Amino acid sequence: MSKTLLYRWFRIGGLSGQLKAQLESEGILLQDEGIGGSVTYIKFHRPGMSSGWERDWFTVSLVITQTRYAAIGIRSRPMINVPFTDARFSDLVISVEKAGLLKVAFDASLFHSDWSGKIEYRFHTDEAQTFMDMLMARSGGR
Repeated sequence: MSKTLLYRWFRIGGLSGQLKAQLESEGILLQDEGIGGSVTYIKFHRPGMSSGWERDWFTVSLVITQTRYAAIGIRSRPMINVPFTDARFSDLVISVEKAGLLKVAFDASLFHSDWSGKIEYRFHTDEAQTFMDMLMARSGGR
């Protein structure tokens, strides 16, 4: 997969500054910056938003460190940021839908008690299978 235009032209979706230093100090095992992705909300409700089905696209960096899995978006905003020691990590449903497409799905209430529905992230990366294998190893191969 190629990097998104936003990343190639403006470095949007790349790691920067303090967050990059923090992740490097944790020991980066696998990283892919400036990749395309989407989030799909299904039967989703949160304060101020409700949707039967909605999809948004973005540019993102995926990172696995010795201690966490993170998907970091524009302006270093974490979309997913879960330490492997967090019990919620085992509730992430991780799969490779097809070559180059990593899917991470979970119930919206997993991270916010006042949210409901399902959230599905899809990341377009040549390293999809490697990301999944490493994440499965960290979760005990569930």
